[in-house]
Amino acid sequence: MRTHLNTLFVTTEGSHLAKDGECVLVRRDGEVVLRVPLLSLTSIVCFGRTTVSTPLLEISAAHGVAVSFHSRSGRFLARCVGPTSGNVLLRRDQYRIADSADQALAISRAVVVGKIVNCRSVLLRAARDRGDPSGRLSAAADEQRRAAASAAHAGSAGSLRGVEGDAARAYFSAFGAMIASEDPALQFRRRSRRPPLDAVNAMLSFAYALLAGDTRAACESVGLDPQVGFFHRDRPGRAGLALDLMEELRAIAADRVVLTLINRRQVRPRDFETQPGGAVRMSDQARKTLLIEIQKRKQTELRHPYLGERTTLGFVPFLQARLLARHLRGDLDGYPPFLAR
Repeated sequence: MRTHLNTLFVTTEGSHLAKDGECVLVRRDGEVVLRVPLLSLTSIVCFGRTTVSTPLLEISAAHGVAVSFHSRSGRFLARCVGPTSGNVLLRRDQYRIADSADQALAISRAVVVGKIVNCRSVLLRAARDRGDPSGRLSAAADEQRRAAASAAHAGSAGSLRGVEGDAARAYFSAFGAMIASEDPALQFRRRSRRPPLDAVNAMLSFAYALLAGDTRAACESVGLDPQVGFFHRDRPGRAGLALDLMEELRAIAADRVVLTLINRRQVRPRDFETQPGGAVRMSDQARKTLLIEIQKRKQTELRHPYLGERTTLGFVPFLQARLLARHLRGDLDGYPPFLAR
């Protein structure tokens, strides 16, 4: 297992990546700005107008280094990888269980419980760190507690989705209370996705896009099909299983990073631009700041609540994918979600 997630992020538009022996060469305006040994990388992530040479794509695929392309806002566009590997029997088990309403519901319940519990953890942590004079954070945390209990006993996929939706609304209704800044440009009113309509939503969407890439890579690393989920049902172009694994980690791996950057004043209103139509876009500097903080967050050491082993937050998606694969093979009675402490 890989214990370190070495990723090359290319955020400067107009960059060109090429092969130089066993290295990745990054050029900007004809000048070499970076040279990185390919064997030290697990993935390359490109944003905006970035080009990659065919020889580099070829050697990256041969070495198992995935190259993904994202828009400037972080929206996933495409991913170049080598031949699909993994146990075909594991994928057959995955498809069979995804088609079983009862078995898929059991996994979905675990995923949703994990998400809600981790959202509650973030709310309670904010209440401890910043205080909660209005009581909004405590009230939202209580709603998460009740929702987790309801999700654990949901009798159908429809009722589970209803519980998850209500819990998400309660969580985001209190999200603004976790922001220390009083600047109107950095306030959060509601979740908006396509497009993000304020600075906070722009950061959240960017962080979620990166997290989705991590969970997709985790699925593929253990031989699972990232397109076939249990809670997120099949839809053309949607990586349902990657989104399933992502749900548990949104609050602790993405939301906390965004809150940290705002509350520490590492991002300012000038780092965002409102476009015609109301969409808000992050500046290059804001994206770099967020990327750096996400990478730092990934290196946070913790003890996995189920395995009891020391690991880093960045490796958790891979551990969860392995645990899911063990459950699908019948080695575990149930899928144990990741519950932050």
